[in-house]
Amino acid sequence: MFAWWGRAVFRWRWGVLLGAFALLVAGGTWGAGVFTELTGGGFEDRSSQSWATHEKITETFGSSGADLIVLYTADGGIKAHEADIAATLAAVKNRPEVADVTWDPAIPQLTSADGRSTYAAIQLGAADLDEKVTQYGEIADLLVAPGVSTQVGGQIGFQKAANTQTTEDITMAEILSMPLLLILLIFIFRGVVAALMPLIVGILAVLGAFVGVRALTGLTDVSVFAINIITLIGLGMAIDYSLFIVSRFREELAAGLDTAAAIKRTMSTAGRTVLVSGLTILLALASLLVFPQIFLQSMGYGGMLAVGVAMLAALTALPALLAVLGQRVNAWRVPLPVFFKSKERAEGEERGFWWGIAHSVMRRPVIYAVAVVGVLLALASPVVRMEFGGFDERVMPPGSTVREVTDRLASGFPGGTATYPIQIVVTGTTPEVAASFATTVAGVDGVTGAAVTGVKDGTALISASYAGAPTDAASRDTVEAIRALPAPTGSEQVLVGGRSALDVDLLSSLTDRLPWLALIMASATFVLLFLAFGSIVLPIKAVLMNMISIGASFGVIVWGFQEGHLADLLGFTSTGFIEPTNPILMLAVLFGLATDYEVFLLSRVREEWDATGDNTTAVARGLQRTGGIITAAALLLVIVVAGFATGEMAFIKLLGVGMIVAIIVDATLVRALLVPATMRLLGRWNWWAPGPLGKVYRRYGIREDDAAPAPAVEPAPAAV
Repeated sequence: MFAWWGRAVFRWRWGVLLGAFALLVAGGTWGAGVFTELTGGGFEDRSSQSWATHEKITETFGSSGADLIVLYTADGGIKAHEADIAATLAAVKNRPEVADVTWDPAIPQLTSADGRSTYAAIQLGAADLDEKVTQYGEIADLLVAPGVSTQVGGQIGFQKAANTQTTEDITMAEILSMPLLLILLIFIFRGVVAALMPLIVGILAVLGAFVGVRALTGLTDVSVFAINIITLIGLGMAIDYSLFIVSRFREELAAGLDTAAAIKRTMSTAGRTVLVSGLTILLALASLLVFPQIFLQSMGYGGMLAVGVAMLAALTALPALLAVLGQRVNAWRVPLPVFFKSKERAEGEERGFWWGIAHSVMRRPVIYAVAVVGVLLALASPVVRMEFGGFDERVMPPGSTVREVTDRLASGFPGGTATYPIQIVVTGTTPEVAASFATTVAGVDGVTGAAVTGVKDGTALISASYAGAPTDAASRDTVEAIRALPAPTGSEQVLVGGRSALDVDLLSSLTDRLPWLALIMASATFVLLFLAFGSIVLPIKAVLMNMISIGASFGVIVWGFQEGHLADLLGFTSTGFIEPTNPILMLAVLFGLATDYEVFLLSRVREEWDATGDNTTAVARGLQRTGGIITAAALLLVIVVAGFATGEMAFIKLLGVGMIVAIIVDATLVRALLVPATMRLLGRWNWWAPGPLGKVYRRYGIREDDAAPAPAVEPAPAAV
């Protein structure tokens, strides 16, 4: 298949390039409009009790709470400006976008303890979150009162700020990373033309994914945060795959093949590797679709589209472009200092840097394996202290308006959590029964007050305040305690919702579906690596090594973000916990990336094993010929990820730092040291598959067309 594909791409190269150009145009025009089609939020489980509470409140009472919190502040005291504030809010209340405005200077909870500030709670008329964001934009200027400082927070204020910050972070990441990537690629390829190839494929991957996501928005909701993973993963994987394809093509040209033969050989080897890697990462990201949260599903969709387009572009547009360029891929060579140049090696000699590393490791495999595992376990040790909490305004940069509003309400107003109350809906009840149940709720540990705030058509709404922040573990415990109360006599149903209840249901939902994510990732990796390498040992080992390296990454984010050791350096506020969707997302992304490097290395090792049948030589040659490429790919991906880690959103920083740690650990300690050590210890067992599976591999294996596989026999354990 792969040799045929190489011939087909070479033959139809101009048609392939025309199709790629059409995709670029579509992505730069229609696809770029995806930003206006994306939704916000998406962290809720819409099959949960908290979401059912929200729906019931919206259906019965028209709103589930304040959408906007407008904070007015005057240094000389707010009382002198009450008339201006009242006039401003009266005009706002008459707008068709606004359902209700709550503000009364006589209500003590709405005025700060120092008398300098007051706030109004505004409910917008739309039922849909994105429509509310649009409505906020239409009335934003009208919220400003004369003579006082005006700041807007609340759920919709936060959502709009997060959308804006996400777009700004992506733009800044691209501005920072693109020039650095080009410079590094020039050093790696020692030529401008070759260095441009990965960037072209990267742009194609990102814009192509934009087209796919915009089309997807016509079928389902997609979160705005999907754009982050599209740009990050799309650009990163495109560079990885292009580096591998272009390096192999130049290697084949240097070996004396003409352009057509070099394309065929490149597709038979590196093309096969890219296909296996891409499919593995696609399936790892597909595991995110088992979760009901739109945020995680969107990350899955965005990541799959980005990786899919990057893989297809590397297997079509890139070889077509190389077919047109031929030897000109080496044009515009850049002379580099001596220390950037690799040593030339004579035909048949293998005495490079990575060859030396491989043999050093394989002479002392036990020492290296124990040492590396010890380091990784030490890095992973903080994981046992991981605590989970909800997503709130603290992910925004310090000094952002929505954060200042939240902090001010929490510290300067009595009953600061009143803006995020626990909401209890009692159906089939009477006002008297509801009032009695509110008294019962008020007696629950952690509740500071409860009152009936509305009764309509036999449905009552009770709001309960509590001590602490809505994202605290204590607040979740309070929700659980209220849910454990028996329903009042004569009522039909009791539903408990609100900000803290959303977190309770989120954690429960993630815990229930996490085993499915692990099963999908492990199964996909096992099947694809078996079909690629004809062994059941290597896939099992790959899964175990992936988990060890990901564990090290998780340990660093607990130490750096939960415990705050990186807060001053990276400029974020530590919350004392990890938002639970972050490790889920990291697990899927990092598992795919770790497998990517595993496939790169083992593909070349398998190629050498098929040629020599000698395990030690195959590992040494495989590492020698891919070690530099893997290291270069890892460095380039770190540059891409670092651009995002410099953004202002705390959870994007967390994802970026976690990925950087995992990439560095995986490309150095794991692939360069631990893999050769374990392959030396396993010897011929590396390539073992039981008889029936050996037949499956010989018939259906994903392998080079012109390389016959070594016989799948059961080896003797002593043959190392």
